[in-house]
Amino acid sequence: MGDRAGDEMTTEDRSHARVFAVFSNRHAVSNGITAFLFASTGPLAILITVGRDGGLTEADLASWIFGGYTLGGLMSLYFCLRHRQPLGFAWTIPGALLLPTAFDHLTFAEIVGAYWATGVLIAVLGWTGLITWVMRRIPMPIVMGMVAGVFLPFGVKVVTAFTETAALAATALAVFLLFTLSPALGRRLPPVLAALLAGGAVAWGTGAVAPVDMGTVGFADPRLYVPRFSPQAMIELVIPLAITVLGIQNAQGLAVLKHAGHEAPVKAITLGSGFGTLLFALVGSVPACLTGPVNAILVTSGEKRSHWQAGIVFGLAMLCFGLLAPSATRLALALPLSLIGLIGGLAMLRVLQGSFKTAFSGECSIGALVAFVVSIAGVPIFNIGAPFWGLVFAFAASWLLEREQLRRLTAGTA
Repeated sequence: MGDRAGDEMTTEDRSHARVFAVFSNRHAVSNGITAFLFASTGPLAILITVGRDGGLTEADLASWIFGGYTLGGLMSLYFCLRHRQPLGFAWTIPGALLLPTAFDHLTFAEIVGAYWATGVLIAVLGWTGLITWVMRRIPMPIVMGMVAGVFLPFGVKVVTAFTETAALAATALAVFLLFTLSPALGRRLPPVLAALLAGGAVAWGTGAVAPVDMGTVGFADPRLYVPRFSPQAMIELVIPLAITVLGIQNAQGLAVLKHAGHEAPVKAITLGSGFGTLLFALVGSVPACLTGPVNAILVTSGEKRSHWQAGIVFGLAMLCFGLLAPSATRLALALPLSLIGLIGGLAMLRVLQGSFKTAFSGECSIGALVAFVVSIAGVPIFNIGAPFWGLVFAFAASWLLEREQLRRLTAGTA
């Protein structure tokens, strides 16, 4: 008995040691922080812009930030620890971009009601296993063509950063190349983190960091919203919102993880997105999802078996950001957006390379090209984002022009 108890204690201690080892893993810290900076800058600006234009108050926005970041961070921590994979959750950006037109004729209570219905729909698809059946029959070249189209604008920011702050961009890029070309330096500090630190130092020295008033620390004060289920909101928003989660964000995240060698639990992720959406709706936030760009950054470097540790760093940062939403927002927005865009672009380069290789080096290359072109065009149809239509038109093109290849790929993934 004593030996067995000792063995159990040893196993538990080892489990705790693996969790605490996260903070000694330089790649995990680098990738997790970079993913967090991406999530807390550009997407945050989108959130604030959509909310303000829709007439939401500052308290409403703070509640939305709490839901998207604190609850998203908790979901990320749970899934990373449960499945030992880099599973980063947040709120759907394409879903937020559906709202500007909805705010013109729907109340916020009706929009929240649509969130609830969307969460139930996604959870049912996950519970019944239908989503797993669908995902297994999606050809990877077409999905990666869509992913390449979505992620290419992030890679382009490596170049456009020079038009805004050339000295900052040149310093960050030079340091990134130095640490990439020197294996000894790269082992001591991941190139992306080195570039971030160098760029941040230049931004601070040149006054590019905006002044931040941190006299008072503001904690999040989430609100609870009572939904109203109106037929118009159900018809207009539920299906498009579900598509942004399953057909755009989750599809990107799953494709990126598969390309990195991870067999992500599709059913569990879909269920998590559904139930997470219900939790998000309580505090007025748009649906939850497995975000594509974040997961692409989480698997940028380091060993495959330790990628999940980057998800832990990301989840903790998101959790703290959401809890300290007012103060954290001021800090995140103080950094030059060009620096964040550059760092995110550098982190995406390997992912882009792999996406193009998978999309265009095998079968269904015409469909992959259509998915890429439509996705990068970014033109929504019926208020549904371009990446979804990229998949739709790609399937149509492959069915018409490369039917046998499409049949082989769908049969091979069944």
